[in-house]
Amino acid sequence: MRIATLQFAPKLGDVEGNIQRANALLKKGKHTSLAGQDIGIGIGIDILRPDILVLPELALTGYNFPSLDAIRPYLEAAGTGPSASWARETAKRLRCKVCVGYPEIEHAHGTEPSRCYNSLLVVDETGAVIHNYRKSFLYFTDETWAAEGSVEQGFLKLLFPRAAPKADLTGERGRETEADLDPETETHPARQVPTSLGICMDINPYKFEAPYTAYEFANRALDSQSQLVILSMAWLTMLSRDDIAALDGNPDMDTFTYWLNRFMPFLEKKMLHSGDLDDVSGNGNPAGAGADGHGANARAIRRTVIVLANRAGEEPPADDTKPPARYAGTSAVIAVTQRPRRGGSGSRVGGEEEGEGAFEAKIACWDLLGAGEEGICFADTTADPKMVFGLQRKGKGSSDSSSEGSGGD
Repeated sequence: MRIATLQFAPKLGDVEGNIQRANALLKKGKHTSLAGQDIGIGIGIDILRPDILVLPELALTGYNFPSLDAIRPYLEAAGTGPSASWARETAKRLRCKVCVGYPEIEHAHGTEPSRCYNSLLVVDETGAVIHNYRKSFLYFTDETWAAEGSVEQGFLKLLFPRAAPKADLTGERGRETEADLDPETETHPARQVPTSLGICMDINPYKFEAPYTAYEFANRALDSQSQLVILSMAWLTMLSRDDIAALDGNPDMDTFTYWLNRFMPFLEKKMLHSGDLDDVSGNGNPAGAGADGHGANARAIRRTVIVLANRAGEEPPADDTKPPARYAGTSAVIAVTQRPRRGGSGSRVGGEEEGEGAFEAKIACWDLLGAGEEGICFADTTADPKMVFGLQRKGKGSSDSSSEGSGGD
């Protein structure tokens, strides 16, 4: 699957300007510093031809609104308004699914009052709205204007072509074979990809009151057998402007490590789903599985792809007594892969002996943007990742300390 996110720095309340900025970055495909300097020649979205494009939380309005009155002019009913129009036009032009964060208003019905939500709209390749998820775990900024959504709405099955040919760097698709096509429709047969949706704070403990190790979001995604997890984010950082500049295009690794820790259940518990979002044959063999991806052992390999679509930049403070809201960037496309431990026994990542059925878990990363970058984060999950690594847990107390250093929303 080809997955893209757009990391950029929208200006608070400048919807038209943010749309123009998003379109320009998607067209150029360049990674740009927040000072406006090109730091890498990228490939435009029209050539990358993603299957799905994910934008950050409240992508076209900005995030740091201090009150309901402040955000009221930018509220959209689901499927209407500038964010939805942009998503539909972009999805039809690129022939891909588009996920965009936006501020939603659900108008009053009868005696029911109007409600506002921090939402994520999902649009398919035809421009049709297929899902609307409402943020369930609110950050204190959200609580000034938004109501909680339902966690049950955070799961759906997305339809993707099973054997869509890959795009190369010239934009030309690979040659289709008769085996790739449905004999009756001469099109690629669709496959369902179990998918979990979340918005930023959703991966944190509820109201920061639940135990750190409750892992509510990760456990729901694991229990639903999701093969794809999409997170639209406006994740804050505690780094200063000078700190971000000193990173010189590198990611905020404290934030990235914290995100990985919030998915610890995927490293410690056996995934229950069979197959893979890139499984062409449907036999549970992930594409690009390597030597272990053949034979009976291939059927036991399980993988979940996680999309972390964050924004960058900073926004003015809600009042003069507070610092500006500064965002961590560091968007990434990663996957957790589990495969049987050779010999059928051994310990898991968490160090617990499981005996028969023990597995090895690894984290693959295809793309990881800098904290101060604007540009496209892209992954072809059938290709080899840029990095493969694991997590090292130092003890129960270490997770709590990393939480304090993360500053997420």
